[in-house]
Amino acid sequence: MKITNYRLFKIDLPLRNPFVVSFGTITHKRTLILELTADDGTQGYSECSAFDVPFYNEEFRDGAYTLLIDQLLPHVVDHEIDHPDDIYQIFNYIRINKMAISAVNCALWDVYAKQAKQPLAQVLGGVRDKVETGVSIGVQSSPTELVKVVGGYIQEGYRRIKMKIKPGKDYEYIKAVRDAYPDAMLMADANSAYRLEDVDMLKKLDELNLIMIEQPLEPGDLIDHATLQAQLKTPICLDESIVSLDDARKMVQLNAGKIINIKVARVGGFGAAKQIQAYAKKHGIQCWCGGMLDSGVARAGNVAIATLDNYTLPNDIAPCQRYYDNDIIKPLIELDGTFVNVSDKPGIGYDIDFENLERFAIEIAEY
Repeated sequence: MKITNYRLFKIDLPLRNPFVVSFGTITHKRTLILELTADDGTQGYSECSAFDVPFYNEEFRDGAYTLLIDQLLPHVVDHEIDHPDDIYQIFNYIRINKMAISAVNCALWDVYAKQAKQPLAQVLGGVRDKVETGVSIGVQSSPTELVKVVGGYIQEGYRRIKMKIKPGKDYEYIKAVRDAYPDAMLMADANSAYRLEDVDMLKKLDELNLIMIEQPLEPGDLIDHATLQAQLKTPICLDESIVSLDDARKMVQLNAGKIINIKVARVGGFGAAKQIQAYAKKHGIQCWCGGMLDSGVARAGNVAIATLDNYTLPNDIAPCQRYYDNDIIKPLIELDGTFVNVSDKPGIGYDIDFENLERFAIEIAEY
């Protein structure tokens, strides 16, 4: 394929409700949408999921915007590319910056699938026609409020409930939910809010029969996670610590966890996600697809990747209107019960709502 044009949209997409996590409160998804156009007119779309400040990892939106324009896209536009994953060799001089690289890889996969006239899930090797979703709940004001919020989702039929925790809002909060719902599939997500000296509190979570504790310790850390996992009955799920296939290999060798949350943006795109899930399957590590408060563009890609056979747990793929009154795809991604049906249309399977895309754009670069 040969890419001849690009447009890069910097957008501020307002959330329906503020989302509270261990490091702050998010009111907008400030993100990037990439459009690539091939010489036959086929257009592919992706999202660069870096937040506006680098609290999740080292990347942030304005840095990714500059990197894409100055470094990455010039190596793609007006060049012949046989396969979307060829960009990993092209960009091998770039250190980390996986979210910017992911944006290029995912947009190329969309073009690739559309040119093949096949759904993205099919060309990625997916084996499902629907994917199960769980729900992610931000830090609440009290245990009572958390129980109330969780109860609403359980009534809607969700099996897996993920609750954000941070020091001071952890054990008592989760215990209240477990007491109210003894059979629910519960997990806690710490977003690296704890350190190894917090082991006594984290060990208390073993009482609550959680399916996992997600990323309790520092991003990038594997040694301390291995030390912690040896002291916990509850499986540790790694998120920020797994940014490459090599990280997954080290996780297995160290027994630093038992589950991986594969976020497409964090690991560098669909190709990298495919490699990690295949390695995890070989070594008995369960996987699921995490989200980044994504717009519908990245959400559609997450649906496709979650059809791979080692995505064995409910995924963080909510319907668009769970987070946004106005999203930038159409039709919107909706639930069928607690599942999302996989589109059978070519590529990501959804059209871009250009009215909303341009409405929320604060800057556009094009070539």
